[in-house]
Amino acid sequence: MLDRRKFIKCSALSASLLAIDKSGVAAVLPPAKAAAANVAIKPMVISTWDFGIAANHDAWKVLSAGGRALDAVEKGVQVPEADPNNQSVGYGGMPDRDGKVTLDACIMDDKGNCGAVAALEHIVHPIAVARMVMEKTPHVMLVGDGALQFALENGFEKTNLLTPASEKAWKEWLKTAKYEPVMNIENKLYDKAAPKMLPGNQYNHDTIGMLALDASGNVSGACTTSGMAFKLHGRVGDSPIIGAGLYVDNEVGGATSTGVGEEVIRNVGSFLVVELMRQGHSPEEACKEAVMRIIKKKPETAKNIQVGFLALNKKGEYGAYAIQKGFSFAVCNADNQDLLVPGKSYY
Repeated sequence: MLDRRKFIKCSALSASLLAIDKSGVAAVLPPAKAAAANVAIKPMVISTWDFGIAANHDAWKVLSAGGRALDAVEKGVQVPEADPNNQSVGYGGMPDRDGKVTLDACIMDDKGNCGAVAALEHIVHPIAVARMVMEKTPHVMLVGDGALQFALENGFEKTNLLTPASEKAWKEWLKTAKYEPVMNIENKLYDKAAPKMLPGNQYNHDTIGMLALDASGNVSGACTTSGMAFKLHGRVGDSPIIGAGLYVDNEVGGATSTGVGEEVIRNVGSFLVVELMRQGHSPEEACKEAVMRIIKKKPETAKNIQVGFLALNKKGEYGAYAIQKGFSFAVCNADNQDLLVPGKSYY
């Protein structure tokens, strides 16, 4: 039998172990060791598609200087937003069927704060407007004329986003187009080198989604797009919708998506990926399961569309999975500055 003194010592030890289990190691470590534990966190940024490499570079400048993941993702996605040669994000994006370039974007931080804009015209950086919605209003999303009014009132400049190249492509499309929804017509941007237009090729990058982990161990994400080429005016995909095109939970990690947004919305894709990671799935496993749910619900539709998911967890592990071949993502950290990874796919 234990005497009273031994019993008290054992009880104290049990209580300390319980505190570790509930609070985390940093709560019971001496300050010096706790600081050393934080140093082990390796900042990194990942983003969809090959043009994510250039975007990652700007995001990495923020992270490598000890900045917040939130600032990094906003800075990073502004690179393709401002690129007139990128016809799927921001300035230079393909117009809708009426010849209007409308942009969608959202951003989410480690505290669960989020902001979004949809069907926004004339503003080069919709991601910056989305962040302003998050920080200056009680709302999550502003759309259309209201989003434009808000942007102009807050100092953003009005710009013609329809570049000569995108206008030319739109006018060529009009010669044979019927003004009605046609399955996958938005995905079939003309490519002389590839008569068979495969979803996910270099002409079908309709989004940049970016996730970052900073030195403090916090995760944030951003997603921005000009949407599907020649869409019906007013169409909004998954990119500005929290839980669909982007979701972050700082206890778990974050996820973002690319491809045909309607199918992502129907499955609340990015939220699903994060919840699967919460249950113990690796980022790649979680992305694959989200893809498989889309395929299971609409197996025939899935043969002709592209949807891909990209995820990052709190450990700095990342992964991706898509329906079709051709999806890739860019990784940037202290070890790799220009890493482009081919995403695994079902087909």
